Amino acid sequence: MKVIIAAAGTAGHINPGLAIANKIKEEEKDSKIIFIGTNRGLENDLVPRAGYELKTIDAYGLSKKISIENIKKMCTTLRATSKARKIIKEFKPDIIVGAGGYICGPVVWAAKKENIPVVLHESNAFPGKAVKYLAKKADTVLISFEEARERIPNAKNIVFTGTPVKIKKQNYSIEEKKKILKEINLDNNLPIVLIFGGSQGAQKINEAIVGIIEDKLNTKYQIIWATGPKQYDIVKNELKQKSIDIENIKNAKILPYIYNMEELMNISNVIVARSGAMTITEISNLGKPSILIPLPNVSQNHQLRNAEVLQKIGAAKIILNDKLEKNILNNEILDIISNPENMRKMGEKASTKSVENVQEKIYNEIKKLVKGDK
Repeated sequence: MKVIIAAAGTAGHINPGLAIANKIKEEEKDSKIIFIGTNRGLENDLVPRAGYELKTIDAYGLSKKISIENIKKMCTTLRATSKARKIIKEFKPDIIVGAGGYICGPVVWAAKKENIPVVLHESNAFPGKAVKYLAKKADTVLISFEEARERIPNAKNIVFTGTPVKIKKQNYSIEEKKKILKEINLDNNLPIVLIFGGSQGAQKINEAIVGIIEDKLNTKYQIIWATGPKQYDIVKNELKQKSIDIENIKNAKILPYIYNMEELMNISNVIVARSGAMTITEISNLGKPSILIPLPNVSQNHQLRNAEVLQKIGAAKIILNDKLEKNILNNEILDIISNPENMRKMGEKASTKSVENVQEKIYNEIKKLVKGDK
């Protein structure tokens, strides 16, 4: 099988694309797969690191705002279709997979001109503009949340598959959990609250946690907190000004980045995070109660829509970004951990949104299209 995967910008688009590529390779070792992205996004690191070739085109998201700059970007994106078509002609793929984002526009337009079948994957509960616009051109649209189905009325064929993620549920023994916690100087006597704001961190979340630590509000729970690499030194200096040593805080471990995320998510009792599609999927797969702080000002407000999927079934609490401060967050954490039975039920409700055999479902839909079984 020869496959082109269009994925660009954020890890939320690129990582599902890589998971799909890996599954195809697992099933068909002789497959040839390349990615099309831009020269600006995380694809320039993640795709080559995963061992795949990346071809780049110059494309941008389209804006309703009329300005000279946006008109220039629109023209650049339209010209990118010709370059995408050239890549397609040279590679001769059996299928194009669009993992969401503006890069899908020129690649899908080019694919249809060459009569190549197209499958789009939408990770969010509220589909992005690119997927909504391109759905009628795609042969199949794969969705991660059933809530997305009604929002893509012009799609020819919609299949619910879920989102492929690396993090899986692990049943660690008490001794294994103690060992993991000991490595970060925490223990198993108090509930663990895992806090992160995405790979780059989240300033608003960080400000709230600094306040919790400064006021020593976390006496009934322990914090594992990833600040984000770019914000770690800022947080360190803020705490230093308050005479707090970042390396020696009771009931807290502060890290710039978490490399063993699967371990720490599994042993945590509550997760506090943004609500990107992959985070929601991971929380559901692990069956964890959560407090979600949607990233504001994103396309279609999709992080809020993602968070509402868990909130509506009683699996999560939502704090809007502009309402977030230390006391509100601390009170929500205490409300969850003070009632172990409710905490357990929240986790069980989150598990109901977990989807099994995601990669297999996606691979089977791709294989159908390659075989011409639409």
